[in-house]
Parts: sequence; structure tokens; C-alpha cells
Amino acid sequence: MEDCLFCKIIKGEIPSNKVYEDEYVYAFKDIEPVAPVHVLIVPKKHISSLNEVSEEDEVLLGKIFIAIKKIAKELGVESKGYRVINNCGKDAGQTVMHLHFHLIAGTKMGEKLL
Repeated sequence: MEDCLFCKIIKGEIPSNKVYEDEYVYAFKDIEPVAPVHVLIVPKKHISSLNEVSEEDEVLLGKIFIAIKKIAKELGVESKGYRVINNCGKDAGQTVMHLHFHLIAGTKMGEKLL
């Protein structure tokens, strides 16, 4: 999608602080972190939200969660714990209409974080 912020980041048109990349997934540090570790994990395929996921995306979703596990280990937060969040739709706080997951860690978390 040509106007999508995350698609532009994936293509390298907008700079990011990349922490992980493979054939299916791109992950980078959030520019407005809510915790010491705050990474956005996005599929390279443009999907607007979880509502747009189809059965053909089943393998892709698995790849995303395997990437999240690898990123948590690489960043040293796998043993202490981390939170994975997806906001689906504007009322839920989704501000970029490209499916993405927040990996948040590095602090003791309460219920109110995002």
C-alpha cells in the first residue's frame, strides 16, 4: 500500500531502528516507547488489521509469533516476561492501519499501559 507508514518503513523509505527482519516480518523500536523495551512487529505483507486477516494468512501469523519469541530472547526479556498487544481498529487505539503487534517489557507492568 503506497501511503502506509509501516510499508514505507519496511521498504526503507522511512528510517527505523530495526531489531529483527526475516522474509515475512519486520520489527523496529517504537518511537514513543511506553516501557524500556517497546518493539513493533509488522508483517511485510500489508494487512490493515486483524479484521482483514484471512485463512491464507495462517502461516504468516505463526511466523509473526515465532519472530516475537526470537526478539524477546534477543532482547533478554523472555525469562522476566513481556506483553504482546494488538490494537484492532481506531476505538482500540490502532493509529497505523497496518497489522502490528507491540512487544513491551523491561518494567513491572500494571493493567494500564497502552
